[in-house]
Amino acid sequence: MAGGSQRRPGRQDRDLTYVAKTLFAGGIAGCAAKTVVAPLDRVKILFQANQPQFRRYSGSLLGVARAGRAIVAQQGFTGLFQGHSMSLLRIFPYASIKFMAYEQFRIETDLRHFVAGSLAGTSSVLVTYPLDLIRVRMAYETGTDKSHKTRRAVQRIWGESTYRTKWLRLPITNFYTGFGMSVLGMIPYAGASFYVHAALERLCRERLPAYTTIPSTPAAADAAGTASTPVRRAQLNFWAQLLSGGLAGIVAQTVSYPIEIVRRRMQVAGALDAIAKIQAHTVAREIYAAGGLRGFYVGLSIGYLKVAPMFAVSFYVYEKVKYLLDIE
Repeated sequence: MAGGSQRRPGRQDRDLTYVAKTLFAGGIAGCAAKTVVAPLDRVKILFQANQPQFRRYSGSLLGVARAGRAIVAQQGFTGLFQGHSMSLLRIFPYASIKFMAYEQFRIETDLRHFVAGSLAGTSSVLVTYPLDLIRVRMAYETGTDKSHKTRRAVQRIWGESTYRTKWLRLPITNFYTGFGMSVLGMIPYAGASFYVHAALERLCRERLPAYTTIPSTPAAADAAGTASTPVRRAQLNFWAQLLSGGLAGIVAQTVSYPIEIVRRRMQVAGALDAIAKIQAHTVAREIYAAGGLRGFYVGLSIGYLKVAPMFAVSFYVYEKVKYLLDIE
């Protein structure tokens, strides 16, 4: 990604201070991005989960606006942000771990960018999945009672009997409904996003530097008056960074969306039938029977509306915070 005269951190640079800074930068970036797209995220979950009251709105961009108006009419403006507090509680550690793990795993080759992104995404899901399930359940609800939504969601998930195998009878396993599909989907989703973003960054810096980068600035001098590093790599300018992140998000969403549809249906199944036995292949067959192949892409248009700004803001804020913290 950088030229031969530009410094990239080696393994010796990735000490605890570096890890702490990347955790902080990733968390801030994730929260900023999620806040920007929170209303779209609420509508997207309702579409993906085939929520009965909102089924008629899915399938068009105009339906997104109509669904948003319906939410405001039923629940007020804050209804667009239902579940957002849980989303922020989840996204800070999720994004922190994802970006930190990516920085630890990656080496400057295209394939390794993909592998590093996949490993980073999987690592973050392992830690934060129960919070994601609670968030989805809260976003799926359309009632007007706004009190104790988090507690009700937790209690309902805990009381479900979705797992009936010999080895998985503990209520805590209910909080991992759809976890396998989440990990399966995260491999192409996170892998593609980091791969495409890294490739576009490299393209901008190597082929279009005059149009896409802010000129490099000399590194700060150390106490002895000599430069501690030769040069800091040129930052991408505002539009190039946003475009790189947005395109990365679109590619990632496209390659992973059918898996995401199955995962969302599994996550909300317990809200419809507390004693259902949820299996991915059963859910996939039901989706295909109801809508054919198109059923696996319900809500994709709103998915694009969501992920393009979300990834654009996420990568942009992450790179800016890293620059302010003097890490690369």
